[in-house]
Amino acid sequence: MKPVVALTKGRLEKQFLQYFESLGYDIKPLQDKGRKLRVQTDQFAFIFAKGPDVSTYVQYGIADLGIVGGDILAEFQPDVYDLFPLPFGKCRMAVATEQGKVWPAQKKTIASKYTGITKEFFKNKGESVDIIKLEGSVELAPILGLADGIVDIVETGTTLKENGLVIDEEFMRFSARLIANRSSLKLKRQELAQIIEDLKQRGGQGE
Repeated sequence: MKPVVALTKGRLEKQFLQYFESLGYDIKPLQDKGRKLRVQTDQFAFIFAKGPDVSTYVQYGIADLGIVGGDILAEFQPDVYDLFPLPFGKCRMAVATEQGKVWPAQKKTIASKYTGITKEFFKNKGESVDIIKLEGSVELAPILGLADGIVDIVETGTTLKENGLVIDEEFMRFSARLIANRSSLKLKRQELAQIIEDLKQRGGQGE
């Protein structure tokens, strides 16, 4: 049975394919997949999913390996082997708010889809905050008055700037990571050895 690799759809997927091609792998079947969520190549079976689901598929052995953002691992802490960082998908976690905004003297309200990371960050600062969980477009929260600020990943900062937000504080840096199912690393070591070694050529030295 071919090794199964789970890829995070979207930005990480595109960056991974560029990197994968640079290592000499044929990515044409993956580029021409249309809306397919499962694709077979000569060597591997690939599945495409959202970041949190990638880590779940790897944890439960549906996929042997996964490409996922470090932010997902920090937030959800899945039971997988975090093998090493990859040289793409670099971003940072930041607190942001409207430009010129004065934080309230009392408890802040923070909107984020990363509620676990947010809670831990402010706890370590000794601050008590109210956290509102949102899924996507968290930049709207301070603009519409739902929250005083947000915690979100930032790559270029363009989205924040275009919505009148500025970074107040950065506190974590991430890159894409190669993760593995714990049993697969033992039972399929021979089948996985080559791709792990290839991905490690220029990975394994990032964040």
